[in-house]
Amino acid sequence: MRVLVACEFSGVVRDAFAARGHDAWSCDLEPSEKPGNHFQGDVREHLGKGWDLVVAHPPCTHLAVSGARWFPAKRADGRQQGGIDFFMLFVGCAPKVCVENPVGIMSKLHRKPDQIIQPWQFGHPESKKTCLWLEGLPKLVPTEVLSLPVNGRWANQCPDGRNKIVIDGHWIRYNDPRTAMERSRTYSGIAKAMAEQWG
Repeated sequence: MRVLVACEFSGVVRDAFAARGHDAWSCDLEPSEKPGNHFQGDVREHLGKGWDLVVAHPPCTHLAVSGARWFPAKRADGRQQGGIDFFMLFVGCAPKVCVENPVGIMSKLHRKPDQIIQPWQFGHPESKKTCLWLEGLPKLVPTEVLSLPVNGRWANQCPDGRNKIVIDGHWIRYNDPRTAMERSRTYSGIAKAMAEQWG
């Protein structure tokens, strides 16, 4: 298949499909972290070019419920509508489509997601509730379901129970500039399941 992984700089999903022989490309405003087929720039320039499958990770900054307290300002200045419009670009853009985002307003504005997955269902001892809107694709089947550790927290949950990012052995705050990029990465177990089950 010809596969486009939209809004991905890590190459994780792209490489999982490429490893199975697909013509897989990632696209992001950022350069790819790993060598491979990558379009650096606006993904809108590459939609509608005969892709069999598009796996899209549109930015959630203005859509996720975790940022609900800033919604009034984002509605007023148009940032939220811009995020909604960008998300909707991927709906129906190929015969097979997966649009991925955290829990947010698109469940009401578009439709409920077809599936909500967690990294711990795919071999990663972490929590990150992720919604999948699917077109022409089956739901992902968990590949390695892990049990909650004895201390009652996943590896990315700090003592207060909130999910945070650890870089170089230190918890970092949500407003740290590294947080958005780190949280946007797809877990390799999920990427492998996508490639095996959808490819």
